[in-house]
Amino acid sequence: MRKIVCLWIALLALTVQAYADDKVTFTASAPDAVAVGDQFRLSYTVNTQKVKNFRAPSIKGFDVLMGPSRSYSMQSINGNTTETLTFTYILLAQKEGEYTIPGATITANGDQMLSNSVKIKVLPADKANSSQSGNAQSTSRSSSSGTSISNNDLFITATASKTTAYEQEAILLTYKIYTVVDLRGFDNVKLPDFKGFHSQEVELPNDRRWGLEHYKGRNYHSTIYRQFVLFPQQSGKLTIDAARFDASIEKMDAIDDPFEAFFNGGAGSIQIKKTLMTPKLTIDVKPLPAGKPADFSGGVGEFNISSSINSTKVKTNDAITVKVVISGTGNLKLVGEPEVKFPEDFEVYDPKVDSKFRLTNAGLSGNKVIEYLAIPRNAGTYKIPAIKFSYFDIKSRSYKTLTTEEYTVQVEKGAGNASQTIANFTNKEDLKVLNEDIRFIKQNDVKLSPKGEYFFGSMGYWLFYIIPGLIFIACFLIYRKQIAANANVAKVRTKKANKVAVKRMKQAGKLLAANEKDAFYDEVLKALWGYISDKLSIPVSQLSKDNIEEELRKYGVAEDLIKEFLNALNSCEFARFAPGDANQAMDKVYTDSLEVISKMENSIKH
Repeated sequence: MRKIVCLWIALLALTVQAYADDKVTFTASAPDAVAVGDQFRLSYTVNTQKVKNFRAPSIKGFDVLMGPSRSYSMQSINGNTTETLTFTYILLAQKEGEYTIPGATITANGDQMLSNSVKIKVLPADKANSSQSGNAQSTSRSSSSGTSISNNDLFITATASKTTAYEQEAILLTYKIYTVVDLRGFDNVKLPDFKGFHSQEVELPNDRRWGLEHYKGRNYHSTIYRQFVLFPQQSGKLTIDAARFDASIEKMDAIDDPFEAFFNGGAGSIQIKKTLMTPKLTIDVKPLPAGKPADFSGGVGEFNISSSINSTKVKTNDAITVKVVISGTGNLKLVGEPEVKFPEDFEVYDPKVDSKFRLTNAGLSGNKVIEYLAIPRNAGTYKIPAIKFSYFDIKSRSYKTLTTEEYTVQVEKGAGNASQTIANFTNKEDLKVLNEDIRFIKQNDVKLSPKGEYFFGSMGYWLFYIIPGLIFIACFLIYRKQIAANANVAKVRTKKANKVAVKRMKQAGKLLAANEKDAFYDEVLKALWGYISDKLSIPVSQLSKDNIEEELRKYGVAEDLIKEFLNALNSCEFARFAPGDANQAMDKVYTDSLEVISKMENSIKH
């Protein structure tokens, strides 16, 4: 029977796979953005040859230079052969604007199919190209063939989502690259310290998507390089200092040697270094208005609050848990816990907080769950008042107070005595009642001993107390010493820094063996940044290559070793985009990172 079931499962899997392989798809593709005067391809692809009656839609806003041309391709992977048929148009963009080309229709395997539509944004023509003539053209050609890069050909902008904000209001800071040259990467990046702000970096995809964008009269390839969400911690005019980027550009240049020019197509590539600086930004931070509610805990954003209780009918010494959930978007991480006013007869414990949020452009979005635990010691009817939560609402620019429902709790007399009840819990109730108040006297015959045979007062009697006492004192002193050592979180992190880094590098070694390039570089970067964060007792969010350099000097690390560590970071950040043998680059990054962590461990002394 078991074999039959396995056979049916295998046949079902093969049937599903065959159905998936035979499923016909018909898709249209085109670039998202083009410029006026650009030629581009509009393609319709179907994964079967059994087609007829291809009908293109009405193409408005573009000139059709050619098409539809028909091309066929076949690909075989692991014995599975895929055939595709493509119909291609060459179009010319004539006028700026946003256009939608409807889907095309085709009959494939006897079924009529409709492709997806495509949206294309046509940008204005590049003024730098259209306005060049005569001497201007010759000047442009001479400058482009030299070893300098114009500030208009490559630059980085720093933009803030708002220049006027309240304290604790989220501000999105974006660094964006604009280029018309072949940017290979950055040798060094120096970001500001964001003084006066609490900063958190937005996690961006590893494979940045470049797009065409019209900016100040020119068309550039652009992408977002880094983004940060900033929460101003004080009022006044706060300055975001300039960021520095040391860029590496590859440029084609004419070759004077005729023989070398013949074999290299008349031109060769040269590496150019250029330093880019972003302008300073000033944020006008306004203090929160007067009239803060008494229960205001620092929340700025848009929030909601809800509460629940595990039971309203309990017995004495049973635990009551009130759960409060604060959700919304804003400075959730910095919001304090609201106060729950339990009756005086309740024994109250410290609340447990569980935060789950993600970073968005508007701040931290998610919820903060707070569990309050209390134990009633006496019977009766008690009220737990409504919980109030006040915050500053960004949209209405005013304070708002949210209120939960109040709870009436019926407490009945339970077993045991309140004074004998102890609580042992984490997130659930676990109560234990000790023995009863009165114990019965055990009636046994008393056996008397002759004088001089008493154990009381003998040497053995005193050793019986002294030796365990000494052992207890020694254990107590060792335990206190261990608690004091563990209480120093920074020192514990420093001691474990190398161990954590080695563990991450082992994981990177596995990714290297599996040739998982992106995951490998991410793991090596986590090892390097995490190691130096633990070693210097500085959060990763507050680290930059500049303050790493300053802090390492304070610990007496040699300049050569500091440079070697920064080079390891730079190599890892840009090796994934570098041309050439990827395996060789990954091996070098792995070896260099292991070596520099080992050297740094022997150099930093606390």
